[in-house]
Amino acid sequence: MKEQKYELSEVLEVASEAGHILLENGAEISRVEDIMSRIANHFGVDSGNFFVLSNGIFTTGNSGKVAKAGGQASTYANVEFIPIRGVQFSKVRAVNQLSYDIVAGRCTLEEARERLHRIRTSPPKPVWEQVLATGLGAGGFCAVFDGGFMDCAAALVVGLLLGVWMLLVSSRYLSKIVGGISNALLANLLCIALWRIGFAESLSNVIIAVMMPLVPGVPFVNGVRDLANSDYLAGLTRLTDAMLGFFCIAMGVTASFLLDGAVFGGMVRLHGIIDNPQTDPYLIQAFASFLGTVAFACLYGVDRVQYVSMGIIGALGWMAYLLLVRQAGATAPVASLFAAMLVCLMARALAVPARCPAQLFLICGLFTMVPGAGIFWSTYYLTAGDLTMASSFGFTAIKVAVAIVLGIVFVMELPQRLFSRKPAAH
Repeated sequence: MKEQKYELSEVLEVASEAGHILLENGAEISRVEDIMSRIANHFGVDSGNFFVLSNGIFTTGNSGKVAKAGGQASTYANVEFIPIRGVQFSKVRAVNQLSYDIVAGRCTLEEARERLHRIRTSPPKPVWEQVLATGLGAGGFCAVFDGGFMDCAAALVVGLLLGVWMLLVSSRYLSKIVGGISNALLANLLCIALWRIGFAESLSNVIIAVMMPLVPGVPFVNGVRDLANSDYLAGLTRLTDAMLGFFCIAMGVTASFLLDGAVFGGMVRLHGIIDNPQTDPYLIQAFASFLGTVAFACLYGVDRVQYVSMGIIGALGWMAYLLLVRQAGATAPVASLFAAMLVCLMARALAVPARCPAQLFLICGLFTMVPGAGIFWSTYYLTAGDLTMASSFGFTAIKVAVAIVLGIVFVMELPQRLFSRKPAAH
């Protein structure tokens, strides 16, 4: 490829555009910084400085020549505010692939700019596909939580209605906090309504399953990884965003129980998750966890070609958790630790041949272990005024979350050469 001359500002604009797409679609801070530097360095810009936060990018270039490409002396400074919004992992994968093509010399700066424009303007998954994924994800996770077949059907129906509400109303017309509360409120009221007419057997199983599509998994996992990479400001910001998501779910659930209690003269009395033997066999659990993981892969905008591999990772992680709990007698935090390590190992191993960030496999694969049940029961008992039970379930949920965090950190510290001969990080 014939070497061309590029101005400093042109190179840094392309690098900033790549970083913008990555950050607004859920990439971790370290990956954003790495890809921006990779693009700039390839086109001869050694003086570009990138400071990336969870919702902003500061790009500066000092006076000097673009050493490799022979451009003229110039300066550059740019600040971009990037609000936290929806996630499309297909765009993260596409920008990641573009950076490798640039380094390999298969893409000029003009071609890179054009590809970035196509990536940024590419449409999300169709509404019908996202609605179907929300319903199937809720139904699949209901089976994972040992709900019966009727419970799974109820979760499927509520999930479909919730998907329509989120995509056509909540995400378009409501703020993030109000939308999050309304999503949980509507979903919980629908679950209670179906249970009261006899369509569902275990109300708690159905509610927990339907709440799973609302769990802020991306900011939680990214916050953990940012903290592990010493990006404390970004990590704390993203974990705060995740905590805000959990708070919205708790507020919606609490409001729904209070409204139902006001209408029917008393709060619904629940007595724990009911283990239904219909969905207890390992084969059904494996299929349900596979289906639930694929559903979340769709909701997060993962390319369809990766659905199967992500579903397998999620299923194997959940089966490891079940075997540890059922056969080895492990506690939930201990089982979550080793299952999270297994998921992380598989994510890093599959990321190399797929030329895809391990983050995509990791976030989707870990969803089966998110302590949604603990969060629900802590909220329920807090609403019912039973502080002892609320604190017990809340503390257990925190221990499970910490175990997942440790599993991610331990495996991510392993050297990349164990997964690939190439030095490029995934």
